[in-house]
Amino acid sequence: MPADIPGTVTLRSVREDDLPLLERFLTDPEACGPFQWYGWRDPHRFRRRWAENGLLAEDGGQLMVTTGTERHGFVAWRKITVSATSYHWNIGIQLLPDSCGRGIGTRAQLLLARYLFAHTPVVRIEADTEADNIAEQRALEKAGFRRDGVLRSIVFRDGRWRDGVLYSLLRGESPAG
Repeated sequence: MPADIPGTVTLRSVREDDLPLLERFLTDPEACGPFQWYGWRDPHRFRRRWAENGLLAEDGGQLMVTTGTERHGFVAWRKITVSATSYHWNIGIQLLPDSCGRGIGTRAQLLLARYLFAHTPVVRIEADTEADNIAEQRALEKAGFRRDGVLRSIVFRDGRWRDGVLYSLLRGESPAG
C-alpha cells in the first residue's frame, strides 16, 4: 500500500449519515471527476434504496470506502445474469477527486473482489471503465484484474459515445496484495 494513504482502507456498510456524500455524486459535477458525470440525477435515489435495504440486496449493493473516519466514496456491485443457471458480478467505484491517485481505489476494489468471492459462489467478477480512464485501468490491473478487451461505443457521456475497456478477475486467480 502506498505510503500516502492515510490509514488502512476499509469497506463498510452505508450509514444514514453517509447519504449526503452519496447524493453529491448525483448533484455535483465536481465531486464526480472527469469520467463519472452523466448529468443531474434523482438526488433521493440512494436515500430510498437505503431505507428499503441499506443499499445491500441480493442483486447488488454498495459499501463505503474509508480510511479511519475519512470517507472517500463507495464501491458497488450488480448481478449480471448470463443464463438461467449462472451469473457474475460487475463492480464499480466512485471516489471523491481528492481521494484519487493515492492507491485507495486499487485497495478498495481488491477488498470488494475478495469480499464477493468469499460470500458468493460466482466465478467471475468484472469491471469496466472508459478507454481514456488510464488511472482506473491501472488501479484494476494492480488489484489483479486482467484486461479482456475494448467495448466500442459503450457509454454516452458529455454529448458523445465513448469506448470502454472490460476487465475481469476469476475465482482461483490471485487478487493482488
